[in-house]
Amino acid sequence: MTSYTERKLVPYSPAQLFALVADVAKYPSFLPWCVGARIRSKIADELVADLTIGFGPFRESFTSRVTLTPPDVTGYCAIHVKYENGPFKYLHNEWKFTPDAQGCVVDFYVDFEFRNFVLQK
Repeated sequence: MTSYTERKLVPYSPAQLFALVADVAKYPSFLPWCVGARIRSKIADELVADLTIGFGPFRESFTSRVTLTPPDVTGYCAIHVKYENGPFKYLHNEWKFTPDAQGCVVDFYVDFEFRNFVLQK
C-alpha cells in the first residue's frame, strides 16, 4: 500500500487548478510518469479515462471514472477519481481546491496498491 497526502497554498485560483487537473487528456504533456491518456467517454461532469503510466521499463494502463465538481459560488471545487480496471488492487484519489486570500489551498490525496508486488516497490 502506498499513500500520499499534501496540502499546499498556491498563487492560482481554484478554477485555474481545477481546469488543469480536469484536463486528463493533457496529462502526458506535464506528468513525467504518465505516458498516455485517452478519454473513453464524457457526460456532463463525469468522464471515463484510460491512463498509461511508466516507471522505468514497466508500463501499465488503467481505467478510472473521474467525477468533476466545478467551482461553486464560494469558488470551492473538487475532483474524485474512482478506479475501475487495471493493475491495482485499489486506487483512491481526491483533489480539493479551496479559495484563499492568497490564491488556493490544494488538498491532494492518493492511496493505491498494485496487484504485482514488483510494481509496488
